[in-house]
Amino acid sequence: MPLQKFLFKPGVNRENTRYTTEGGWYEGDKVRFRQGNPEKIGGWTPFAANTFEGVCRSLWNWVTLAGQNLIGVGTNLYFYILNGGAYYDITPIRKTITLTNPFTATNGSSVIAVLDVDHGAVDGDTVIYSGAGITGLGGNITAAVLANTFQITFIDDDNYTITVSATANATDAAGSPGGGTVVTQYETNTGPSYQVPLTGWGGGTWGGGTWGIGLTTPTSLQLWNQQNFGEDLIYGPRGQGVYYWSANVGYQAIQITISIAAPGVITLPVGFSFPDGTTFTFTSTGALPTGLTVGQVYFVVNSTGGTFSVSTSIGGPAITTSGGQSGIQRISQRGIDLADAGDDDAPLFQNFIIVSDTSRFVIVFGTNDYGQTYLNPMLIRWSDQEDPFTWSPQATNQAGSLQLSHGSSIITAVQSRQEIVVFTDSSLYSYQYVGPPFVWTAQLIADNVSIIGPNAAVIASGVVYWMGVDKFYKYDGRVQTLNCDLRRYIFSDFNTLQTQQVYAGTNEGFNEVWWFYCSADSNTSDRYVVYNYVENVWSYGTMGRTAWLDSGLLPLPVAATYDSELVQHEDGVDAYVLGVQTALPAYISSSEFDIGDGPNFGYVWRVLPDLTFENSSSTPSGSAAAVTMTLFPMQNSGSGTGNVGAASVTKGATYNITEEYTGIIYTRVRGRQLIFKISSEQIGTTWQLGAPRLDIKADGRR
Repeated sequence: MPLQKFLFKPGVNRENTRYTTEGGWYEGDKVRFRQGNPEKIGGWTPFAANTFEGVCRSLWNWVTLAGQNLIGVGTNLYFYILNGGAYYDITPIRKTITLTNPFTATNGSSVIAVLDVDHGAVDGDTVIYSGAGITGLGGNITAAVLANTFQITFIDDDNYTITVSATANATDAAGSPGGGTVVTQYETNTGPSYQVPLTGWGGGTWGGGTWGIGLTTPTSLQLWNQQNFGEDLIYGPRGQGVYYWSANVGYQAIQITISIAAPGVITLPVGFSFPDGTTFTFTSTGALPTGLTVGQVYFVVNSTGGTFSVSTSIGGPAITTSGGQSGIQRISQRGIDLADAGDDDAPLFQNFIIVSDTSRFVIVFGTNDYGQTYLNPMLIRWSDQEDPFTWSPQATNQAGSLQLSHGSSIITAVQSRQEIVVFTDSSLYSYQYVGPPFVWTAQLIADNVSIIGPNAAVIASGVVYWMGVDKFYKYDGRVQTLNCDLRRYIFSDFNTLQTQQVYAGTNEGFNEVWWFYCSADSNTSDRYVVYNYVENVWSYGTMGRTAWLDSGLLPLPVAATYDSELVQHEDGVDAYVLGVQTALPAYISSSEFDIGDGPNFGYVWRVLPDLTFENSSSTPSGSAAAVTMTLFPMQNSGSGTGNVGAASVTKGATYNITEEYTGIIYTRVRGRQLIFKISSEQIGTTWQLGAPRLDIKADGRR
């Protein structure tokens, strides 16, 4: 019998039995297809020198006018700007209030009780205390101890505790409640790291489930939405406010010496200037002239070089102060709530944000109507053109709103070439700019379609791809169901209580769309599925990623891990976990295939491999790159495997135009059917499989 070449169909197919899919690949991990041939995916390295806190659910990349390449990083605890490998906290301030004597200490304890009626905080939220009026409690708990940032331990709607850096003594306990006049700032509410099922009464829709028991309903994650508006950023957590961050002030609080003279002219040091429209707050403990308040958001007006005045609204009247001040002030920018800084009708909530490429409108999906204080999940509103602070429709502007009708909630939206594709929980709309008087209109594209979560859709090469609740779709002018060879495998092993963790991303260098999701027994994202839209093939594997960014402003895709770091993918051939190099195991195995016709067995006595180790690197031990090829023989499809044959294929010492590796593998394998597998688990190894050949001899029946 001559040498038998075996070339398998590209892509992994698990829609049928292993024998039915003869001639193809059945399972694998960390393997992709290039020109029909399987190869190991690229490795990853640390993208930034530092780590963040929490689980990242959002990444966005843009460049400022000063040339700073920034990434917005939204976690369940904080929102950061990443620049130069460092993370800067710009989590918005949800609420600012002045409390009088809110602190109560217990002798011998560093836990301080805080009284703030209807504080609105949840467990783990961040609170910041400042102001010239902080006095301490008289003992170890001084003003310097209290004037800091703390995490909250929730007690009830009016009370919580913080842990300070000193232990209270009897004097502190006797001086409680105390603390003086405290400017108190609460950052936006934190969220869980995964969807936590709520069971019992109230867990589910009205009337759902058994009386008094209810249904199992998962809580929402802290999902951040963000888009740049020029060099500035529009952002906010899903279901909460819309915030504006100005690049003029920057991502880091600065302490500078300023002078403020009546009637409110502020002079900055030489080298500093804030253009009109810049937003900032004073967060220092120093006193301010009458008319200015710590924690208040101000807009720069009447800017001339290093001097300016401030207003409480963009372009508004300058504030007149009485008295003056000269000295060090701390100026910071954490993002301002448009409901505070914009007009009275600015949105209070948003479920998704887009800044349109057409005429630069800020568009919020799922928000409150004009004059209302509750969220309408099917309402779309947009600001005036080129103006994120004007939301009230007037004859002189293009602000407006639109109510969708098909579905119960807008899930997400994707901006494509000539339209914004809007997903509800049951339909798809095309949202387009038409100019005054209607400004924006929506056209129903498809009904009875689904999307699994807010981050499950992505655009690649002008086509929108997304994961539904039980299949995959694409939209290229018309909605189509993708023929997925892994559909049953994915959706039969899927945690339906963690749908909001699904994250879609592109890997344009390889013409791929990736989806990360939670398997049935996992509350963390541990699986991925990949669709190559050029070769129309699927693959899958195991990997924990919580957010993905493939930006033309960065050389390689960037992803967030559960180790609270960002990593750069397709960089090298190994995995780096918190800077430590580890092997990236990969394998792929075929479906069952016949090695001969009729009732006789075949005897495989040697294999001639065909593969490349191109781009492999030196291993720590100095050994050559290597893979393992394994043959699993079977008598028939239900017999199980017999005498398994496995051998190592090793890259040669020299590396010229032609590959050099183990030339022949001698084996002793006997059966009617075979499964072929190639795997690697060594540092420094990558590979691409070609067309191996089997040398088969006719054998007996038993």
